[in-house]
Amino acid sequence: MSVSADTALASRTGTVLIVEDEPKLATLMADYLIAAGYRVAVLDDGLQATAWIRAHAPDAVLLDVMLPGRDGMAICREIRAFSEVPILMMTARVEEIDRLLGLELGADDYICKPFSPREVVARVKAVLRRARAGDTHVDSPAPLRLDEDTLEARLHGTVLPLTPVEFRLLQALHARPGRVMSRSHLIDALYLDHRVVSDRTVDSHIKNLRRKITDTGHGIDPIVSVYGMGYKLDWSQDRAATQPPPTTPP
Repeated sequence: MSVSADTALASRTGTVLIVEDEPKLATLMADYLIAAGYRVAVLDDGLQATAWIRAHAPDAVLLDVMLPGRDGMAICREIRAFSEVPILMMTARVEEIDRLLGLELGADDYICKPFSPREVVARVKAVLRRARAGDTHVDSPAPLRLDEDTLEARLHGTVLPLTPVEFRLLQALHARPGRVMSRSHLIDALYLDHRVVSDRTVDSHIKNLRRKITDTGHGIDPIVSVYGMGYKLDWSQDRAATQPPPTTPP
């Protein structure tokens, strides 16, 4: 089911997908979002969500944790495999482990039921502001080019000799520039078979990846360690954008 706000206003605010199996709650949230100028679509089960997002590319997703067909945690993981659309998880389960698990899977925010519809609108506005600020960051000169088909990474045109695991690590960081990614989240991106590995394994791969980046001689070390949290990619440290590339002496 899709419902829309005024077309001109919605084009400025964006489209929000609500995945919620409680009709009254879904309708209430949709009404408030439409009043705030958003275009809204509603799905009442988890089986349709991933395909709908692939087809329609919404600007934000309100995703219930407990859904018929497929739960919100699994859907969140699937979405993060192909999209960085802001995801707000909704749940009546307020245990801390649930909050952390949702955020580890790549959710941008968590809303605990019961909640005020006005709070939902405020949270949606907040994640979209952050996402659009991130888009501005990404639009700055990007020195990195990734080819997923060939697993080739080029930094200012220089090929990085990466292993498949290092490529996926760099790809995961590059997909969310400026945002801290926990070691657990990175492990999920690195090992598609969901094997059990320690945080030290991620640290080791980060060390090797950082060395290969700095070995290019471009004066770049964009990987930032955030104590107690994880890693992020910060291209503002890219000094090669203002310096000529290294030359080979005659």
